Amino acid sequence: MRISYQYRLKPNKKQREIIDKTLNMLRCLYNYQLAERFNWYEQNRCSIDRCCLICYLPELKDRPNKASQEKSLVQLKKDRPWYKEIHSQVLQVVSDKVDKAFDRWLKGDSNGKKSGRPRFKGLGQYKTFTYKQFKQHHFIENKITLSKIGDLKVIAHRPIPDGFIIKTVSVTKKANGYYVTLSLDNKEVPTVKPDFNADNIVGIDVGLIDFYVASDNTRIAAPKHLRKAEGQLKSAQRKVSRRHIGSNRRKKAINKLGIKHKKVADTRKDFHFKTTKTLLSNYDVIAVEKLNIKGLARTRMAFAIHDAGWGQFLSILKNKAENAGLSVVEINPNGTSQECSSCSHKVKKSLSQRMHNCPVCHTSLCRDLNAAINIRNRGTHDLYNQAQSMSSKKSL
Repeated sequence: MRISYQYRLKPNKKQREIIDKTLNMLRCLYNYQLAERFNWYEQNRCSIDRCCLICYLPELKDRPNKASQEKSLVQLKKDRPWYKEIHSQVLQVVSDKVDKAFDRWLKGDSNGKKSGRPRFKGLGQYKTFTYKQFKQHHFIENKITLSKIGDLKVIAHRPIPDGFIIKTVSVTKKANGYYVTLSLDNKEVPTVKPDFNADNIVGIDVGLIDFYVASDNTRIAAPKHLRKAEGQLKSAQRKVSRRHIGSNRRKKAINKLGIKHKKVADTRKDFHFKTTKTLLSNYDVIAVEKLNIKGLARTRMAFAIHDAGWGQFLSILKNKAENAGLSVVEINPNGTSQECSSCSHKVKKSLSQRMHNCPVCHTSLCRDLNAAINIRNRGTHDLYNQAQSMSSKKSL
């Protein structure tokens, strides 16, 4: 099982300079290796799909890959000795990032979905570097030792759980300071909760007026963190626009704007974690809709959907449920709002109609509550089918 803990770093002036210099050199290396990939791509492709019998074919160049670009780091240190100030594993991670970004553009991910063309990193846009290996004794209480940087003070607000070992360490520069992220690993597989009760199930319908409505009629209002901070963000953005490009005052204004955006993101994430804890402490199984959030975010409700952060909330909910030995069931969302939860009769209604009134069984209740009950019923049905298939496999 893999988890990540993030702590605030308190580097001194010299260490801050080293971290900033390291990030800038890694940015240059990233852009150089990405340019190598683009040069190979442009020189080895041709728009002509046919040719005559006698023609000149240029010699094809070898394709740069992760192994070849990592091997070139040895020569890089000879040509540019200042790169010796960076740990070798940190340099190797840059080649890994370039390889993944380029392959996702040409080949796509494991599902075949392609990403956009990779972009070159501008000044200040490369913000994280990673040590692929880490010795456990280099992190003791409130101090961490990083190669080529030294001993840094850490605000360790929570201890590392027993049984977990540190696999990788990442240093990130954010608007309000520097952070270190520890990737922790435990060989033990999370076990199902001993008193797990599959009948203790709830369905939740996420929304924009109420963040979610549960099938037992409990609901939480949407906090709208971004909407509430919109005035302050606009004011901070105007200050950035009024400053001259490249001036120190503009840099300070940009930093203040970044801090405000980070506060909104942190507040939203804290709300998601607390909401997840409330759900997992009261229910053993949570049924949710398998939503196409990216598609919904392209509609006129994009601002409110991004403000709610459904994707982050569902991701946290699944991870926390797995670690706690509980279950999250994703169901097909088609028709959950139109179908009557009492008699299954389809009652078509527009988005502005907030009440469900069934003409057949005369059920009248909140539209979101009706959807949440349908989600719970479908989740119960899916759990029953899974149990039946598991029992049949065991009998075979």
